[in-house]
Amino acid sequence: MAKIDAAEIWGLNYRLLMSAIAAASPGIERLGIETKELFVLAEIDAHPYPAELAEALNMPKATVTLYVKRLEASGFLRREIDAGDLRRHRLKLTPSGRACVRQGMKLLAEAFEPCLGRLSAAQRRDLKSLLERMV
Repeated sequence: MAKIDAAEIWGLNYRLLMSAIAAASPGIERLGIETKELFVLAEIDAHPYPAELAEALNMPKATVTLYVKRLEASGFLRREIDAGDLRRHRLKLTPSGRACVRQGMKLLAEAFEPCLGRLSAAQRRDLKSLLERMV
């Protein structure tokens, strides 16, 4: 049995995800944000502190800070002083930010659905299980 090349699997995964992102990007941009900003917004509930957010997204802290400033100026999120630690800011989605995440993730799902449509229900379950195991 031939060894499966990890780089080949990585490349296939990358091409698959980038094609879905490219298909969804025009709609996401019509929401008033960039695709990367959508990913930032989508992680705020799980990672409400900028340093945590940067780590979760594998982004430099300075990049996350730039996105947070733009998203705050656009009204998609707000920064609040953390009551438990006055030195820290906690990020919170605004109602418009929450709506933007919902619509943006729907656009990504719609763009990805044709790829998933090539799989049976059992294959989809297996794929989900495998990805969860890898993460």
